[in-house]
Amino acid sequence: MKISRHWKHLAATLFAAITLTGLAGVPAHAGDTDALYNSAQRNFTDGNDAAGRADLRNLIGADPTDADALSLQAIWSHYAGDLPALGDAMARLNAIDPPMAAGTTNVLNAINLAVGTLPNPFPALIGPQTGIVVCGYGLLPDGALRPELVNRLTAAWLQSIAAPLSPIVVSGGNPQNGIAEADAMAGWLIGHGVPAARIHVENRAGSTVQNALFSTRMLRDIGATSAVVVTSPNHIRRAVADFIVAGTQVVGATTSLEQLVSQLPPPSRQSQRGIYLDATRTFELATAR
Repeated sequence: MKISRHWKHLAATLFAAITLTGLAGVPAHAGDTDALYNSAQRNFTDGNDAAGRADLRNLIGADPTDADALSLQAIWSHYAGDLPALGDAMARLNAIDPPMAAGTTNVLNAINLAVGTLPNPFPALIGPQTGIVVCGYGLLPDGALRPELVNRLTAAWLQSIAAPLSPIVVSGGNPQNGIAEADAMAGWLIGHGVPAARIHVENRAGSTVQNALFSTRMLRDIGATSAVVVTSPNHIRRAVADFIVAGTQVVGATTSLEQLVSQLPPPSRQSQRGIYLDATRTFELATAR
């Protein structure tokens, strides 16, 4: 029996579509899905969120069981305010990987809490089970403290006076002239009367994400069950989100005074991008694969 050219073309098109979506019994090629994943992550880093989400839709169409892609799709749909896409991604994720779904929900809750956080220069009243974590800031080329880091340390020093039994974690690597941020921070605090025995030095972190991940491990090692995060007003929301995603119960967010008033209003949607991007990385979703 002869088949018209039209029907041949239609059959070929349908077969190609079925194969690409993995419904013909042929699994999607890992290289194709990895390329889509990497493209999505590059687009999110570059600020092209619509293109990143489109990449993820194509990836999920090819491999509906890709938990990392579903998690990213849920998080960035939340950022975009696309509730149907968020609900769909979370429903799929709950069906195939409940722990990943729970972690993704924690990320979204952390972001919501962070966005609602107000910069607060007043020390929190806390007990010995709550650590004080100070986020570092880049040193001068000779290893000296920049004014912004001194401001953070001053806020931490005041917090240490208000909570004399709380352990202190200073976090920051990025050495200059052979001196890591955390080592310089510890020296400043000791020079201002804080006992060295209270200070725990985390001197490997090179970013806020690593501040959160590495300090969370250190807090657990020293027996702290929660923390007050100390940083600058323009950094506090991102830091709070990262620490919550990393697994730290944040009970206070103490800031220095510079730019305090300008940082009191809730951040715009565009200003929240960095919070979302950091949160995905603190959740340790691969940036490339």
